Amino acid sequence: MAIHMTLKDAVEGKEYIIQRIDTDDEELDAFLFSLGCYSGEHITVVSHLKNSCVVSIKDGRYNIDLQLAEAISI
Repeated sequence: MAIHMTLKDAVEGKEYIIQRIDTDDEELDAFLFSLGCYSGEHITVVSHLKNSCVVSIKDGRYNIDLQLAEAISI
């Protein structure tokens, strides 16, 4: 049985593979896709902040809020 993990639970500095993204917002899905954030892509949490986390996707670093971090399953 697989454990459901999100970016909020990720260990800093460890690379993960995005399993799925659970949002009901098509614009947000399109935005994440434009950043390279989609199923099968590698993602690394660089640091956890109070209300957000910094992630590395492809060659970019992005600050995402915790609500979005909980929507990204790894």
